[in-house]
Amino acid sequence: MNDEVQTSEAAAKLLADRSVGELAEKMGIKLIELSAERAVATMPVAGNTQPFGVLHGGAHVVLGESLGSMAANVWAYPDRVAVGIEVSASHSRSATSGVVTGTCTAINLGKSLTVHEIVVTDEQGRRLSTVRITNYLREKPTR
Repeated sequence: MNDEVQTSEAAAKLLADRSVGELAEKMGIKLIELSAERAVATMPVAGNTQPFGVLHGGAHVVLGESLGSMAANVWAYPDRVAVGIEVSASHSRSATSGVVTGTCTAINLGKSLTVHEIVVTDEQGRRLSTVRITNYLREKPTR
């Protein structure tokens, strides 16, 4: 995780208990900002491409779902946990190099559901894809 992450107080508490996740770490996702309302992260294209050398569509989804899930879990913390129940993505442009940025914005922060939209852009600020995730907020399981 990036040591210079801008977080809300709730996000800081959540991140003290958890990492960004093993998949996100393997893909090189670096968290820059995190709150329930907004989350931002970067991801390198290198290492996350499909056989034709462009950023894999699934990588867009992993970036988007990671940001949306983290933001939803900030909203749910500490008594509840957010679990994804729907994710969709529309890809509008490809990237073959550099770093992409995902910017997650809350559409709805409710009592039982959250909806976030994540816009993935290239280094020139061009929209590559739009990811939308809905999370269900459930009671935290007891161990």
